[in-house]
Amino acid sequence: MAAGDERAAAEVMQTIARHLNCLNEANKHTRKRALESIRAETFDKRLSSGVLQEVFDCLLKPLLKCLSDPAERCRECAISMIGDFIKCVPKPEESLPYLIPAVAQRLGGCEILEPSEELRLSLLEVLTLTVEVCGRRLAPYLDDVVRILQKTIVDPFPEVKKESCKCTVSFARAVPEHFHMQSESLVKPLMQTISHQHSKVRVAVIEATGSVIQYGTGKSMDDVLSHLAQRLFDNAPQVRQAVTKVVGNWLLNLRDRYSYFHKLIPLLLSSFSDEIPEIRHLAFDYWKETGSQWQKENEDDLKDKLDFLTSNPSLYPAGVERPGLGCRELIFRNLSKILPALSRDVTDWVVGTRVKSAQLLAVLLLHAEDHITQHMELILCTLYRACADEEKEVVKNCLEAANLIGTFVDPEVFLKLILSHLKRSSSPAHLMVLSAVIRGCSGPALKPHLHKIVDALCHPDISQDSEKLEYLEQLLSCVQALLAQSGHDCGDISLQLLKVLVTIQSLSSDQPLHDKVQEMMTLLYTQQGLSSRTELYRQHIGELIEWLAASQNSWTSYSLERLQFEVIVIQSGPVTGEALPVIIPVLKTCLQPSRDPEMRLKLFTMLSRLLLNASETVDSRGEFSSYLDSFLRDILIPNLLWHAGRTPAAIRTTAISCLWALLYSGTLSGARMMTVHSELMPHVIAALDEDSKTTRQMACRILASLLKLCGCQLDPDGLNKVYPELLKRLDDACDEVRRAAAKALGAWFQCVGDEYDRALFKSHVEFLFRGLLVHLDDPETSIQNAVFDVLKEGSAVYPSLLKQEVEAVKEKHRSPFYCDKLLQHISQLPEDRV
Repeated sequence: MAAGDERAAAEVMQTIARHLNCLNEANKHTRKRALESIRAETFDKRLSSGVLQEVFDCLLKPLLKCLSDPAERCRECAISMIGDFIKCVPKPEESLPYLIPAVAQRLGGCEILEPSEELRLSLLEVLTLTVEVCGRRLAPYLDDVVRILQKTIVDPFPEVKKESCKCTVSFARAVPEHFHMQSESLVKPLMQTISHQHSKVRVAVIEATGSVIQYGTGKSMDDVLSHLAQRLFDNAPQVRQAVTKVVGNWLLNLRDRYSYFHKLIPLLLSSFSDEIPEIRHLAFDYWKETGSQWQKENEDDLKDKLDFLTSNPSLYPAGVERPGLGCRELIFRNLSKILPALSRDVTDWVVGTRVKSAQLLAVLLLHAEDHITQHMELILCTLYRACADEEKEVVKNCLEAANLIGTFVDPEVFLKLILSHLKRSSSPAHLMVLSAVIRGCSGPALKPHLHKIVDALCHPDISQDSEKLEYLEQLLSCVQALLAQSGHDCGDISLQLLKVLVTIQSLSSDQPLHDKVQEMMTLLYTQQGLSSRTELYRQHIGELIEWLAASQNSWTSYSLERLQFEVIVIQSGPVTGEALPVIIPVLKTCLQPSRDPEMRLKLFTMLSRLLLNASETVDSRGEFSSYLDSFLRDILIPNLLWHAGRTPAAIRTTAISCLWALLYSGTLSGARMMTVHSELMPHVIAALDEDSKTTRQMACRILASLLKLCGCQLDPDGLNKVYPELLKRLDDACDEVRRAAAKALGAWFQCVGDEYDRALFKSHVEFLFRGLLVHLDDPETSIQNAVFDVLKEGSAVYPSLLKQEVEAVKEKHRSPFYCDKLLQHISQLPEDRV
């Protein structure tokens, strides 16, 4: 030290000697003024560093004593001066034997002696400064510093926590050779503070944790990883960024990093899906650097792959940059250790954990590529559970992972596993995974396995396993995926796909789902070069009916096969008329009176729909007439027989409706009807007495149609059996039935031809006229008009008899209006007719 500095230092000490004595005064103001005077005589006079060193050596102990001063202002001044001295003196390390124990006494005891938050912060700032300027010279004071940090990291004051973390980082870097001996003791207080409500505190704790593990033993890694993983869900982006930096640095610089790759890699890769682009890019950069570093360190082991595997696989996700070889190898070598934990986390009760796990799974599979194969069983089971999740984001990411399976794994491998799982226990999740895997696979790779897939989907244990909408939607999704991947090759599996589509329609009444099925049918026939859905059914109608007919003897109203049959017959349109040789036998079998009544009801309803538009369905080729005798004798007439009970009555109603639809369609000719007239007419007449007004009304309409159809071909005895039954219906309780009966009687009169001997059958006509004339007095105007029209038709049959009957009852009618009109009408007839 220069002689001048010694003299200057002596002068300063002489000047402040009185102020030092004042530090022992009882009056706090005196002590405060003394400290301020000491600052004025030292720092304010801009002394050289050598002089300050001499002065600091003399002032250190008095200043440290002031740290226990009762007056907060005095303690503040002392702390401030100590910090300034440490900044300015050339040898601050000489103060360590006294400074560190004093600070430890104030902050590191069982109870913190410094009550002021601001002064605790100032003391810590002095300690941090000391660490920065003294560096490795602090090694002997490792225990004291760690003891201080243990207490201050959990200090109630957030600023103290942050400063403690900053000091921890500096201290760990300053004494790396010794820090590991006490590093573990800092983990617990750090983890207690890592979830603090202030985001800046959380960031500081994460950074401190990074240094503690980096320069520690690594034994505490398991104690901190779960806490860091939780911070990846933090709402504050800067906290997630801090985790990414810490984990990235560990992967690059941690001494034992190879032992912890399987634990650290998932944390870093989880940031790939962060919502903040900066964090994603940071994670990408760290991961790329990690892979490159590992590749260089293991270049000898990777020599063959570096030389020969230079190009991307033939089928690789579009728009995705392939990770480097080092990154891919790291995942491949650690995947067996990562997957079990990931499989558990993907079904965690916390939604955020499930989402992150699903996102991570997709990233891992992208890196693993064809190495996925050896882990397929675990991956598929994980995907099945995850795809059943209610959270859409979880399902979305798992489907991306399933796509990658299709991209990288041989179809022979994944189909063997997935289809066997489906056969054992099918669920929407299983089908969801299958459809996603198919979408990820290439068409040429999938082509040899198309039949295997569709045969499995067609199997009743899978296609008919559930009626739930979710299940059917996923089944349809599989069909859609197959159509998308097979392209023009779908013709080879067209029949099986059509069976699945028919089954889906049969199991659900959901209209949006039916619309999607129709879209798939359109895609199915267009990819085969067919012009319409009709052409598609024409191609397969025989095989479809044969497929269902195998079980026709056991059908009931609840049988899926019956529903499938209806869907096929109704949707095939004109093709139905071409397939009558296979359709009619099925109807004949299923509509026997001994079969399930409810099933017969539904089949007759279907038949009515078809027959109402017969020219576009069953008679599209004009061949239905050749099956008419069998249809009427073997199907309709047996179901018109009377049996007691509501259900048989309902069946008779549907059978009558079916007959009416047949007549309404105009398919029947008079000649064809005459062949079955004698068998059919008694059952129709019997239906006039049914309890159901619909049946009675329909029977009247059918009789009218039959009479018009057969015309004068009916013999008089047959005609005379019909009119009394119709005349009774004019007294029906239902006006619709009465009007229908009146129209039928009008048709009856039109059937009276020259073979009808009017003299011989005069009593029949007379009875009919008298019965009709009674209803001219009906209170319902529409009935009066209908009966009047019938009598006008009858006037052409026997005018003189009608005139006689009208004149006989004219005076008895309440209103002779209709009688007068009838007489007037008869008078206008030609004389030869009258």
